[in-house]
Amino acid sequence: MGERIRELRKKAGYSQESFADAAGVHRTYMGTLERGEANVSLGNLQKISKALGITLSELFRTVEKRAEGARRVDTSRMQRPQRTGSR
Repeated sequence: MGERIRELRKKAGYSQESFADAAGVHRTYMGTLERGEANVSLGNLQKISKALGITLSELFRTVEKRAEGARRVDTSRMQRPQRTGSR
């Protein structure tokens, strides 16, 4: 989620500090959120999406797609267990 917020913030031309002000959150919280070091409440996500001019569903859409892609990569890396003995 933090990567997505950082991506959208930069695309909108905000510095981290000015975006935090626009969203009504503390600038250090925004930094920890973007680095994935903090949990985010639904209320703060609403503030962030409003400052970005997008809906919550738009914010989640790309995050969900990335998570699905990561799951596919993880499962493709799984190794099948080696069979031992004879059948």
